[in-house]
Amino acid sequence: MPKSKKTKTAKENDLFDKPKSAQEQKLENVQNLYNYLFEACNILRGPVSQDNFKDYITPILYYKRISDVYDEEIDAALEESGGDKEYANLPEQHRFVIPDDCHWIDVRNRSENLGAAIVGAMRGIELANPDTLYGVLSMFSAQKWTDKKSLPDSKIRDLIEHLSTRKLGNKDYPADLMGDAYEILLKKFADDSKAQAGEFYTPRSVVKLLVRILDPKPGETVYDPACGSGGMLIEAVHHMHHDSLCCGSIFGQEKNVVNSAIAKMNLFLHGASDFNIMQGDTLRSPKILQGGEIAKFDCVIANPPFSLEKWGSVEWGSDKYGRNIWGTPSDSCGDYAWIQHMILSMAPGKGRMAVVMPQGVLFRSTGSEGDIREKMVKSDLVEAVVTLGDKLFYGTGLSPCFLILRKLKPTEHSARILMIDGSKILTTKRAQNILSDEDVDRLYQLYIDYKDVEDYAKVVTLEEVAAKSYDLSPNKYVQYHKEDVRPYADVLADFKAAYEEVKLREAEFAKLMEES
Repeated sequence: MPKSKKTKTAKENDLFDKPKSAQEQKLENVQNLYNYLFEACNILRGPVSQDNFKDYITPILYYKRISDVYDEEIDAALEESGGDKEYANLPEQHRFVIPDDCHWIDVRNRSENLGAAIVGAMRGIELANPDTLYGVLSMFSAQKWTDKKSLPDSKIRDLIEHLSTRKLGNKDYPADLMGDAYEILLKKFADDSKAQAGEFYTPRSVVKLLVRILDPKPGETVYDPACGSGGMLIEAVHHMHHDSLCCGSIFGQEKNVVNSAIAKMNLFLHGASDFNIMQGDTLRSPKILQGGEIAKFDCVIANPPFSLEKWGSVEWGSDKYGRNIWGTPSDSCGDYAWIQHMILSMAPGKGRMAVVMPQGVLFRSTGSEGDIREKMVKSDLVEAVVTLGDKLFYGTGLSPCFLILRKLKPTEHSARILMIDGSKILTTKRAQNILSDEDVDRLYQLYIDYKDVEDYAKVVTLEEVAAKSYDLSPNKYVQYHKEDVRPYADVLADFKAAYEEVKLREAEFAKLMEES
């Protein structure tokens, strides 16, 4: 007789039916939304190269989100007013104004020239919201949308219909969930276009570590002078739990036109409000000023472009903002220009900064770098130097580092620098290494403990750094575990003794075999 199927016990059923935790459900929802957004990318695949996906998906996602949130606000106002349509359409009922013929549904109802309709609608929304959206959507080339040879109406129709299968309002997808899904999509864009990825995407684990170290508090100001897609500013808002005091305290500047638009959209999708993102070349033309001077911030954080060439050293030599506090770097490498700009941007007292740099800034002496580094060390602003492992960042084979500086260090850190060699603290992956949550925790704890740890950390005095010609490389100071090396004569003697022992046992074994 065939064996009967084993039935599940009540306990087993409870195990299989165990409800998901809130975190598990959120992760599932984020992944589900990401899959939906990535399918939008697949619709464009062919006529649009994967390197350019973000130029299309970013603005149309933003446009769809604005339209759906607007509809939610209409419904809420109608319910509040007992169905008063005039009241529901008042501008004060909405975060953004959507003019006539500019709503998502208006474009969806068009039968031809869909690219031009999208461009026109986005432009209309910008003009209707000059204080918040002007220039954001138009940063993306209208020519790309209206070139029917590259992107025919049929493809745009497929994209519109796909995105129309879901509502993307706040009730459907809260800001943090929407933003997280978009961050995953940005990472996918980075995976697909590594050469340019470093311009707009910093690994999120590194961002979390830096923000955790700076520990911005609600009410404090945060500034990123090379903000890319806004990841560091978003993490700062997350760290402050989206406190209402974050409003008006988030600032950034980004040179790349498209990336500055992405930063604004990314902040919006994550639920941030009343932020200030400026577009322009920070080193040549800083836009975030106060009283005609470089504005001061509680937290300054950045991952600037590494070793930037032709960055504007001639203008910097007579910088009207006085940012060349310790000298002018060579025009072939702008690393110390970024560092000095950020130092001048720190507020007195509690001002602090974290900056990601190539490890060359720790030891190079080309041009004036050695002199600038010496003056930086002598200023006693540097609190910690941390080197990271390789293959963590897109677009560079270099192993990066980051520096933590404070305007006013804790008394016990005065005239000292914590050197952390984190090159072995990473999780190896086939294509791109990562910092796991455990890796981030480990690096953070090394910073918090601020003490000597064999193989990983060393607290050094400024005199010790001076003795090594102001070299800030942690591997020059960290004490590494060394295995005891026995003298050659002792090892040879042990070998000979063991060899004689083997010969003796072999002779005994041979004798036993003969006797048997």
